[in-house]
Amino acid sequence: MPKKILSGFVVSDKPNKTITVLVERKYQHPVLKKVMKARKKYNAHDEENKFKIGDKVSIRESRPYSKNKKFEVIGISK
Repeated sequence: MPKKILSGFVVSDKPNKTITVLVERKYQHPVLKKVMKARKKYNAHDEENKFKIGDKVSIRESRPYSKNKKFEVIGISK
């Protein structure tokens, strides 16, 4: 099964070796047929603590690092 790859903006880098990434997606509502925006925050593993607030990053699904941290950072998105 392929691993999920998402991109978003770093909104928090306070915990050690962890960043919080805000991912926004657009989808069409099944009944209203209106384009909706959905936002979700993911905790991602950042081994070297090199990403800061405001960076646009890509994250990939990985093994669980903790209870809530199941993604790892690939790198900065362009």
